Amino acid sequence: GAQMVATGRRLAAVVSNSADAERRAVDAGRRSGDLAHPLPFVPEWHKAEFKSAVADMKNSVKDRGNCQVSCAASFIYEHLHPTFDAAWLHIDIAGPASHAERATGFGVALVLAFLGVAPFA
Repeated sequence: GAQMVATGRRLAAVVSNSADAERRAVDAGRRSGDLAHPLPFVPEWHKAEFKSAVADMKNSVKDRGNCQVSCAASFIYEHLHPTFDAAWLHIDIAGPASHAERATGFGVALVLAFLGVAPFA
C-alpha cells in the first residue's frame, strides 16, 4: 500500500542509511530494468509514529499521510541489533511485485545487479 502511493506499481522504493547503498540500488535498478527510487530515511521524524502504551513499538503508524514507506524502513531500522553499525538497505517492492494476483518476478534482477551478478554487473 504505502510503497505504491509513493512510487507506483512500476518502481520499487529504496530507503537506506547509506547514500552509497542507495545510489548503488538505484543504479542496479537502471541496469536491470527493475527501477527503484530513493525515499528519505529520517528515523527521528518518525519515532513518535510507533508509540504504544503496551509495547516497545507498534507495527502501524498514526498518520497515514506521513511517508509510510520511510516509517516502515524506520521500523525495520529500530529492530536491528543495537551493535549493528553498517550500511543497510530496504527495497520495498510491494507494488511492482504482483499484477492481477500473480507474481511478476520484479526485484530478482534488481538484487542480482546490486550484488554484481552477471549479466547485470
